[in-house]
Amino acid sequence: LCSLLYSSLSHRALPSFPTRRSSYLNSPNFNTISNAGATLGRVLFYDSALSKNNMVSCASCHDQSKSFSDDKKLSVGFEGGLTGRNSMSLANAKFYRNGRFFWDERAANLETQVLIPIQDHVEMGLTLTELENKLNAIPQYAILFKRAFNDSVVTSQKVSLALSQFVRSMVSYQSKFDEGLAQTNDPRRPFSNFTNSENRGKQLFFSPQTNCAQCHTTAAFIGDNARNNGLDAVLTDLGVGGINNRNNDYGKFKVPSLRNIEVTGPFMHDGRFTTLEQVIEHYNSGVQNSQYLDNRLRQGNRARRLNLSTSDKTALKDFLLTLTDRTFLNDEKFSSHLKIIKR
Repeated sequence: LCSLLYSSLSHRALPSFPTRRSSYLNSPNFNTISNAGATLGRVLFYDSALSKNNMVSCASCHDQSKSFSDDKKLSVGFEGGLTGRNSMSLANAKFYRNGRFFWDERAANLETQVLIPIQDHVEMGLTLTELENKLNAIPQYAILFKRAFNDSVVTSQKVSLALSQFVRSMVSYQSKFDEGLAQTNDPRRPFSNFTNSENRGKQLFFSPQTNCAQCHTTAAFIGDNARNNGLDAVLTDLGVGGINNRNNDYGKFKVPSLRNIEVTGPFMHDGRFTTLEQVIEHYNSGVQNSQYLDNRLRQGNRARRLNLSTSDKTALKDFLLTLTDRTFLNDEKFSSHLKIIKR
């Protein structure tokens, strides 16, 4: 562990589509991002001491090169057990306006979410008391907590605040799409830096034919409301409905950001799709009908079929690849490569 040299993270923001404003942020007033707080969060994020046997860190299931997701269908916990669902990308977490986290949205906010994997019997296996005792026994943490909170004592509440600050600092905004948007300030106009296929895919994405942009909104391409996207006609995972016991929420899951989707597979809450082609084909021809299916995916009493041509499906994929932000995926400020400051 060491103290870090950290360039400012507190003012990173995505460019907004016209009429979209910063009300989409979920950052609470009591936990604004500071360099000292995000730095502490970064150290915690990469520290396997947060697991019972010192084998797993947050980064074990959220890899920066994968936009802080996992390339496994289900992630591996501290004793080799598997998680119940696929690890979702953490990038642009601050732009989920409703502020709820996990696929089933059971965490009311990010501050709550970041402590749950630490306590999970499969993922990391610590109680909060054990967490506090372990970190208080590491002298370097006293320095980092003092800098972040003006108090050297480690508490689970401060761990929650620091981890949340680091996660909210993960803003991806330097993709090929962003370059084109900066030139036009209108996502529906052709981008001069796009190929014909990429522009065609963008046109399809924002068109009524596909309705993609109805669920993946704003420049973050993110969803504020959980949806049942027709993965199964007979539900084996109730999603949000399994948490709140509301029939209307059966089979609904959080709508993730599409940014960096090129590297965040496998896809869906259970990791059932391994390629973008499979994801696109699901929405084209594979949506399953049920009484809980989202209305955007219905046509009368049936599941919608997009009837995309082969070239249209290729164009949609080409457009999705323009959302990859290589700068973000390799940015040292989010990595485990720590710069030591001499004291």
